[in-house]
Amino acid sequence: MSVPLPDVPGVTHRFITVRGVRLHLAEAGHQDAEPVLLLHSFPQHWYTWRYVIPLLALHYRVLALDLRGFGWSDAPRHGYSGVSLSDDVVAVLDELGLQRTHVIGHDWGAWVGFITALRHPDRVSHLISVNMTHPWPPFMRLAPNLWRMWHTALMEWPPLGRFVIRRTGFTRFLLRHWVADKQLWDRDELDVFTDVVREPARARAGEQVHAAYVWREIIAHPFGGRFRTARLTVPTLLLGGDQDVVIPPSVLRGGGRNAENMRSVVVPGCGHLMPEERPAAIANEAVAFFAAPVTPGLTAAS
Repeated sequence: MSVPLPDVPGVTHRFITVRGVRLHLAEAGHQDAEPVLLLHSFPQHWYTWRYVIPLLALHYRVLALDLRGFGWSDAPRHGYSGVSLSDDVVAVLDELGLQRTHVIGHDWGAWVGFITALRHPDRVSHLISVNMTHPWPPFMRLAPNLWRMWHTALMEWPPLGRFVIRRTGFTRFLLRHWVADKQLWDRDELDVFTDVVREPARARAGEQVHAAYVWREIIAHPFGGRFRTARLTVPTLLLGGDQDVVIPPSVLRGGGRNAENMRSVVVPGCGHLMPEERPAAIANEAVAFFAAPVTPGLTAAS
């Protein structure tokens, strides 16, 4: 990796090799405290949590993972399906000697979090999904909003996707487009993400993540997805932005037939990049959610 690691006070870094892939992990907080695993989205990496980490580190051991192909982790040619990325997560927990952890995921990272909670509920204490719907959105709510995913069409087709990611300013455009306040970004912060994703192997990884979702989840499982009959037993909180142009609040609803304990909270004045836009909202909701007693039968608003 030619791009240097950005500095966040109180954060240390290490590399863990699991399933033949060397993954980067940023850490902060109390070593003996409850762990919280943070999972980023495309086109970002661990640094998307830079404002959230110090807030959570006051209470927890915070672990911000770079998924394979992103940030400072290795970028092999294969292994980018949601299930494979979830297997990486579980392998990291094994390597760290952690039986259970809280998980907070943003967008793609939340999707990996859902898969992990569904396949390995004994490893996830609580799940918070940020700017991502659950796997069972009602079709009548989802269908009118499918156009909001237009950007994926430019990245899911090899080799077009890697060209778009590497050779154009498309990822920079997306990061600017997705926030409610267009003045949020400065050039240096955008560079931390766009410079990394332009590296050839990471551009290919971004393409592969999108392609795997379309071909292995949508095409292969056209009637509700791979997990349409699965049941989520892990307490789950959905956090959405009221100005999210990708995942609007309406598609956070439903899912009660598949989830035992799930609810949603809409954060005002927030777009699709809540870790940058409203980090305190994530931290405050997390602290309260992790400490609250489990309420069986609670589901997202319909």
